[in-house]
Amino acid sequence: MRERLGRIDWPLIIIPILSVFGLSVFFTSFPQASHHSLMGIRAFLNLHFSFFYILIALFFLISSLYVAFSKYGRVRLGKTKDGRPEYSNLRWGVMIFTSTMSADIIFYSLCEWMMYANEPFIRQYSNVMEWSLTYSLFHWGPIVWSFYIMLAVAFGYMLFVTKNGRQKFSEACRPLFGYYIDGIVGKLIDLVAIFALIAATATTFSMSMPLLATVVGELIDVHNVKMLSIILIVLVVCIYLIASVIGMKAISRLSVICYTFFIGLLLYVLLFSGTGSFIVDSGIQATGNLLQNFIGMATTTNSHGFTQHWTIYYWSYWMVWCVATPFFIGSISQGRTIKDIVLRGYAWGLGGTYLSFIILSNFGISRQIHHLVNAVQLINTGYSYSQVILMLMKTLPEYRIALVLLALAMIGLYSTVFDSITMVISKYSYRNLTLEEEPSKLMRGFWAVIFVIMPLSLLLSNSSMANIQSVAIIAAFPTSIVMILIVISFYRRIRKDIK
Repeated sequence: MRERLGRIDWPLIIIPILSVFGLSVFFTSFPQASHHSLMGIRAFLNLHFSFFYILIALFFLISSLYVAFSKYGRVRLGKTKDGRPEYSNLRWGVMIFTSTMSADIIFYSLCEWMMYANEPFIRQYSNVMEWSLTYSLFHWGPIVWSFYIMLAVAFGYMLFVTKNGRQKFSEACRPLFGYYIDGIVGKLIDLVAIFALIAATATTFSMSMPLLATVVGELIDVHNVKMLSIILIVLVVCIYLIASVIGMKAISRLSVICYTFFIGLLLYVLLFSGTGSFIVDSGIQATGNLLQNFIGMATTTNSHGFTQHWTIYYWSYWMVWCVATPFFIGSISQGRTIKDIVLRGYAWGLGGTYLSFIILSNFGISRQIHHLVNAVQLINTGYSYSQVILMLMKTLPEYRIALVLLALAMIGLYSTVFDSITMVISKYSYRNLTLEEEPSKLMRGFWAVIFVIMPLSLLLSNSSMANIQSVAIIAAFPTSIVMILIVISFYRRIRKDIK
């Protein structure tokens, strides 16, 4: 027991725990003060560093394409016994999508177009609904997936080629900092990673859990959303705790089950909503609009605050997840070439997210256009997004089937995402954990509980969407700096190895 305890990196556990409890008490006890503090820091970052977030986004997109089509793309990440990748293309792709896309994708697919339709920047266009969907495809498109894919390549190279010997976030920066990674520099990088991941889980749970609670409440005729949200968070924790304790085999199987429910929901809406042709036509138009205007959208800063309010938020939201999900993607990519990881990663990532937004968003837009549910007006008059989404779902034939699929898909997506990050963050918590070793079940269970404290405090304090977004934006700033250091370290090491 003493030997096991001695392997744990205690500062990386104690400091985050104290910080989480302190922030949770602050959010719950002083909601107004916490709101002003978060908004003040967010306003400062938006005013002085919007360009920084935009440049980082462009850097990662260009870098991921360069590494795939350059000489580095032929490098294979380790070898397997039979010479083939560790996981088949189908299972690998499903695990990538379900380990990166939490239940937020369903929530935003159903209501993000409503959020944009009320923005002055979007309302200046003649076709508001088309541009609303176009910006959804932009914010969930190649740029944000480049964050995951580029870092997955760096982590995979670290794990299977250079074999650094330790499964820690800071190890990816060793080619740049050398032995300093064993000291305070490494500790700071790992602390940034853990804090960012705590912010990511808080953002995810707090944004979309009310929708899941509303749907489940409709199915069982219970309408206390806050109580149901807490109960469902506990249920999700139990599911992903059991799966993470069992190990990678359970995570792999759960991802396939979850993906089946997700595709089932999309097919039900596409086939039975009565608007299949509209969904396809509008999806093609929005995709074409995105291709024509991509460069301008990626470099726009003067947008009446739209860029700061939404684009910077989304880049930040994905950045805080970059401390765990790319590590997981890299860890399941043994035997694949760098080019294969990049191209298949984009194919699976963009394929799943674009299907979700094109089908679910256009379903809601069709109801708005045909005056079945005036979603935009309902939001303006005080209805919550969850309430409006439920009204939209009720326009489907046998809508309870769709609600069951939606609930199961959301629970599954929550569970698979937190399976992967619990596994990864547990690995970060050890001083030395080799590639062949897995963290203890107790460590995984510990982080499973810690991850729900912050979102519970945000739910109990009735935090606004602005508060939840601000948590991600603030945490993303130091994370983005580490992300750049990891990419520089990767290029430095692979260039040296090839020479």
